Amino acid sequence: MPIATPEVYAEMLDRAKAGKFAYPAINVTSSQTLHAALRGFAEAESDGIIQISTGGAEFLGGQHNKDMVTGAVALAEFAHIVAAKYDITVALHTDHCPKDKLDTYVRPLIDVSAERVKAGRNPLFQSHMWDGSAETLADNLAIGQELLAKAAAAKIILEVEITPTGGEEDGVTHEINDELYTTVDDALRTAEALGLGDKGRYLLAASFGNVHGVYKPGNVVLRPELLKDLQEGVAAKHGKAAGSQPFDFVFHGGSGSTAEEIATALENGVVKMNLDTDTQYAFTRPVADHMFKNYDGVLKVDGEVGSKKTYDPRTWGKAAEAGMAKRVTEACANLRSTGTKLK
Repeated sequence: MPIATPEVYAEMLDRAKAGKFAYPAINVTSSQTLHAALRGFAEAESDGIIQISTGGAEFLGGQHNKDMVTGAVALAEFAHIVAAKYDITVALHTDHCPKDKLDTYVRPLIDVSAERVKAGRNPLFQSHMWDGSAETLADNLAIGQELLAKAAAAKIILEVEITPTGGEEDGVTHEINDELYTTVDDALRTAEALGLGDKGRYLLAASFGNVHGVYKPGNVVLRPELLKDLQEGVAAKHGKAAGSQPFDFVFHGGSGSTAEEIATALENGVVKMNLDTDTQYAFTRPVADHMFKNYDGVLKVDGEVGSKKTYDPRTWGKAAEAGMAKRVTEACANLRSTGTKLK
C-alpha cells in the first residue's frame, strides 16, 4: 500500500500527532524529483507526503500548453505505479492554490477523485491545499467551507491557510510584517466555519512568522509557541479537555528554521512540514558540481566532440537524485519521523 488510502492517510496523521513528529512534505516537479523524495523516505524508513504546487504542475504539464491538471494527474498516476517499489507509504498532495487558480487546478482535481470514488476506487490525491491567505478571512473561510464539503465527499483531506506566510510562493507574495502571526480570534473563526472534524478533516496552515524562500536562522522571527495559544483557545471554547490539540497544523516556510523552533512546533501539533527551497538546492548542487568538474566533457569545446558519458542526463541525474534524497532523510530526522513507517 505505497500510496495511502484515505483511511491510512488519516492513520498517518493521527500517529504523527500522538507521537509528536511530522511528515516532510516534499515538492516535486518531475519523475526524477519524485524518485528522490521516495528514496529519501525509504532510506529514512519514514512515511511521507509528496506534493505538487501550481507552478510544479504547470511545469509537469509541458511548456507547450502548461496545463496544470494534466501535469498533476500524470505525475500522480506515475507515482501510484512506481511508489509500489518503495517500502514506505506516501500521500499525494497539491500545494498552494490561490483563488484565481481554483477553477484550473484544485476544483478539477477534486472532481477527478470524486469520479474515482464513485467508481469504487480511492481518490487520486489524498489532500489538496486551498491558499486563501490573500483574501479576507471571511471570504477565505467561505470558500474553505465549499471546498471542504467537496473534499470530504471525495474522501480527501483539505489544507487551508488562513493568514499570510511571508515571501513568495508561485506568484503569491506577502510582505514580512505583523500580519504573519495568526491570532486566537482567527483560529476561533476557523473552527466555527470549518468545524473540528465534524464537517470533514482539514489541515491548518497557521502563521507564526513563517516566510517562504531562503533565509538564515535569526533573520526571520518565528514564534512556534503561538500554536499552543491557538490550540488552547479553541479547545477551551469548544469544551475540549485541557492539553487537547484540536488542530492538525502545517509548518510552511521552514527553510532555515532552528532545531528548537521545529521541536516547539512539533510539540504544539504540527504534523506536516513543507520542504521545497532546501530540496531544490540539494538536487541542483550536485549537477553544478558535475558541470564545473566536467566542463570540457559536457560541452563541445574548441571543435572537440565532448564526452557522451558526462553529458548523458543519467550521469548527472543520478547525482542529483542522491543529493535530494539525502536532504529528505535529514528532514525526516529533524521532524522525528525516521523509523516511524507503518508496518
